[in-house]
Amino acid sequence: MAQHSFAADGLSVGYHGVPLISDIAVQLVPGTVLALIGPNGAGKTTILRTIAKYLAAIAGTVYIDGQSVTDLSHHDLAKKLAVVLTERLRTELMTCEDVVATGRYPHTGRLGILSADDHAAVRRAMELLHAWELRDADFREISDGQRQRVLIARALAQDPQIIVLDEPTAYLDVRYKLELLSILREMAKQAGITVIMSLHELDMAQKVADLVMCVKGDHIAQFGTPAEIFTGHRIDEMFELDHGTYDPLFGSLEFSPPPGDPEVFVIAGGGTGIPVYRALQRQGVAFATGILHRNDVDYRVGVRLATQVFAEASFEPISQAVYDQALAGLRGCRVVVNCLSEYGADNARNEELAEEARRLGILDSRPKTGWSIPES
Repeated sequence: MAQHSFAADGLSVGYHGVPLISDIAVQLVPGTVLALIGPNGAGKTTILRTIAKYLAAIAGTVYIDGQSVTDLSHHDLAKKLAVVLTERLRTELMTCEDVVATGRYPHTGRLGILSADDHAAVRRAMELLHAWELRDADFREISDGQRQRVLIARALAQDPQIIVLDEPTAYLDVRYKLELLSILREMAKQAGITVIMSLHELDMAQKVADLVMCVKGDHIAQFGTPAEIFTGHRIDEMFELDHGTYDPLFGSLEFSPPPGDPEVFVIAGGGTGIPVYRALQRQGVAFATGILHRNDVDYRVGVRLATQVFAEASFEPISQAVYDQALAGLRGCRVVVNCLSEYGADNARNEELAEEARRLGILDSRPKTGWSIPES
């Protein structure tokens, strides 16, 4: 077992002696980022609270540096592990700097007096989280997003070997989500800090984590690298997605296609059709699209939002058979939207489709930004 590593062996977690999740086994080398994903109520927070010794394990053991956490005092554990959970921190007359400074107490003497180095560590952590300007503000009076940044700064000021975070991006806007996860990733890789966190943002988990633990049911549903977890329909099944699908390539969620027969035919390719697809989906208008190559970015979204997709094999010129199928589909629609402004050798027959739509008087030539289906 590597120095400063984390491990759980046969771990069962739950409440009042009743297991919620059993037989959790994991070993993490220093610098690993582990993301826990799963539906609300699946037990992610329970796992994190047990790791942090806030809850007693029902069975099994959690190890830090090869030593069971049950053998570590809370003071010694605090030198190794920092925790940011979702419950509110109750403070009285504490500034944000005071709150972050509490992260240094495991490293001080019995009187808890901070040295110049401790104060410097507090400032570094707050500056890293863009919270230094809040240093004199009352912690109770700042926004939820600011409070989250201060609490994470407190954890970083603790100078831990392992940091455990429950939904650390909650309350943060897009800028601070990206900055926080970048900071955690950089600290993991440069300082060898092991990061264990729950995340609701699947796209973020897919991009930031080295390992992903899927929490659902009474055992861990899946455990592996993002490439192993975010494949096929695993996410759809785990979250029981009834009103849409998850695209593991893009890390994006799409709503279900509108019901009914296609009213609109969208000629697209190279990403040009996606804004129109989504506009039609929002309006509840069923549509067909083509002719797309199967390696086209529009194809990835089209198969999730369109009622019909006419597609050709990757890198192949459009065949007569596929063209005829698309032409029949086009003639069954009352409006054709052509998103293409230029054509190549492989998709030249899309220009023929557009010309046929023009001849039939169903080609819509308006700008595609903010496009909506014309009235009948």
